[in-house]
Amino acid sequence: MKAIFVAYNQAYNQEIVELLAGFGQRGYTVWEQVGGRGTVDGEPHLGNHAWPTQNHALFTALEDALVPKVMDALRATDAANKDLGLRAYVLPVEDAL
Repeated sequence: MKAIFVAYNQAYNQEIVELLAGFGQRGYTVWEQVGGRGTVDGEPHLGNHAWPTQNHALFTALEDALVPKVMDALRATDAANKDLGLRAYVLPVEDAL
């Protein structure tokens, strides 16, 4: 089992949830109003007067075989809208309840 942590522009929220549902992935946790700044060339998303946009973050645990498919779909989503910003990280899950 693996986990995917996704940080993304708030504009993606419904799209990311629907992307997971399209793969039959039901469970996830979302954090809203998450501040951040891209590692390469992204503008800050801080929810303040100077930088009004914000990010959301999502965490989901899924079977290993599904990870490459979800990551490919996330890469395609990011490539289609580079200015919005999306980062995803795959993490090992050693135990779960």
